[in-house]
Amino acid sequence: MSGNSADASGERAVAAGGDIGSVSTGDFVTQVARATVLPADVLDFTGRVFHLPQVTNQFVGRARELLLLDEAFAVSGGVVVHAVHGLGGIGKSTLAAHWAAGQTSICNPVWWITAQSPSELNAGLAALGRALQPALVGVLTDEALREQALQWLSSHDGWLLILDNVSDAADIKPLLARAPGGRFLITTRLGAATWRGITKSLGLDVLALSEAVELFQRICAGPADGVEELCAEVGCLPLAVDQAAAYCREAGVTPRQYLNLLTSHPAEIFAVTAEDGDIQRTVARVWQVTLERLTGTPMAARILRTIAWWAPEGVPRAYVAGLADAITVAEGIRRLAAYSMITLREDTISVHRLVQAMARAVVPEEMRRDRDLAARTLGEVRLEGHAWTPAAQTWATHVEALASRVPAESDTEELANLFIKAALHLAAFDPERGAALCLRGCAAIERLRGADSAAASGLRLLTGLAFSWQGDFERACPLFERQLAEATNLFGEDHPTTDLLLCLTLSVQTRIDPNRAWALADETIGRAERALGKDHPLVLHRRARLGFLLPPEMGMGPDSAEARLADAEGRFGNEARELMPLSRAWLTELEAHNDFTRAVILIEKMVDRCRSVLGGTDAATLVLRLEQISVLFYAGKAEQARTLVTGLISDWAESSGDTANTWHMIDYLAPLL
Repeated sequence: MSGNSADASGERAVAAGGDIGSVSTGDFVTQVARATVLPADVLDFTGRVFHLPQVTNQFVGRARELLLLDEAFAVSGGVVVHAVHGLGGIGKSTLAAHWAAGQTSICNPVWWITAQSPSELNAGLAALGRALQPALVGVLTDEALREQALQWLSSHDGWLLILDNVSDAADIKPLLARAPGGRFLITTRLGAATWRGITKSLGLDVLALSEAVELFQRICAGPADGVEELCAEVGCLPLAVDQAAAYCREAGVTPRQYLNLLTSHPAEIFAVTAEDGDIQRTVARVWQVTLERLTGTPMAARILRTIAWWAPEGVPRAYVAGLADAITVAEGIRRLAAYSMITLREDTISVHRLVQAMARAVVPEEMRRDRDLAARTLGEVRLEGHAWTPAAQTWATHVEALASRVPAESDTEELANLFIKAALHLAAFDPERGAALCLRGCAAIERLRGADSAAASGLRLLTGLAFSWQGDFERACPLFERQLAEATNLFGEDHPTTDLLLCLTLSVQTRIDPNRAWALADETIGRAERALGKDHPLVLHRRARLGFLLPPEMGMGPDSAEARLADAEGRFGNEARELMPLSRAWLTELEAHNDFTRAVILIEKMVDRCRSVLGGTDAATLVLRLEQISVLFYAGKAEQARTLVTGLISDWAESSGDTANTWHMIDYLAPLL
């Protein structure tokens, strides 16, 4: 170079002896009115650079996850990539920001990039380029600055990039390939399977209840009434807890009041944010974004809106298998799992309870359609084995959850029958829950068929028995008393049905007021003897039924009961109806004297006789079969008893609705106590 001239050599070289007006240099072209020659050291990066979201005091818990991140990034040499995945609103970004804030003295730069789309990723890299080389701001385009940042990252190590909310792994693969010596922390809703072969991942779960309560109280220090219930109801999801606490603080409502609003207006409450909050960060919006990505797979939405009515944990995949062909259902499940809307564990599906609530928050017509599909799907489940199997318990639990999500006034007869069937299963391992569900079904049948219908009467009696099985005689007694009053009015005091309902009522009353029950039993037996004679089969039957209420000297005794039965068989024949009360009298005496060896033999004969006379699905036979199961249990033959349960429940369900048999069933219910 000499004077005002300059020489340049090489491809795309430019030489200037002073200021120039315009220059084009190839791939990245910058045109300026005037340009100034910059010293070479302007491209050198010095100082510390970091960019993170504002860290607040609202971070709680996550000690295990923070430790795992420390361990994952402690590896030296080469690129380190780690992904934190989980449901939208579960706190992935909050965890990443909190952990990254502790790395600013170790890594340089520490830079946060929103990476939900390629355009956002490119914008974040360009911003990093400006921070690394501020002298080039206004000189290079954003595209050139992005390339400068990529070149810098590829030639340096010791830095940390947080790529937040990655929605497609393909978007970041080119970046990972060009940066062999740094650290990447990724947050994403995409599940672990998406990152297989790319990086290890950390699945993030909800907060513990105590941590959720702590988070709520950091945001809203007001009244604590109902705070634990609220946090549990929103499933300890951090975003939902944050949203609820901000609402309570600004609206001046208690957690319990918010919980009531959430129950009555879920869609509106899920969409509300704090005055200074981001409308895109509400529970409703966060999940709507995910659901929009699933629109290409209609079965995903159908599965989600079906399981939304069941219990959130442990839904067998087999339950939804009938919604479509196998490949369509499998693809719907895969997409939901890929976006962390459900969790797959072996052969079961779990879903966050708030995701369920959002899926149910649709217009009434769609809600009824989804509810009916959920009920019909459960009703089509075929259970193998007996009522005590884990599979039966799981199924009954999902029916119970469905009942809790449907207003009682909306119960249909189909739902009522489903509730009653599930109540029989629930009673096998939790009588209280079984009784409550049976009562729910009973109330629906009363409303739909009439409180005086035979079906409603039979269900009230079953509910009373369920209460009795759990020892809740205070609630059982009014049900039995009501049935006794109805029978007395319908049949008269001396009718066998009235007699047996009296026995039921007295059996319960003796647990509440024994002296009164004993007096009524004595009076009842005396009245029957005066009307029918001491040796009449129904009198003997009544004495046997009420014998446990009386002093021992008034009882019949098993040998005497057996002799009376043998005498009646000789007089009436083996098929006579009069033999049934005498058989029951003998059975009662055997049970009272703990002679279950003979009791097992006797009740088997009774069941066979009832089958031959009335049929296997007659209500009287069904109840006697239930009693046989009870006797086998008391005899220590539990496994044999359980083998009979499946067939009984199936036949009972088949015969439900046959009101003509209801009073026959009542006639044989008393021994179940």
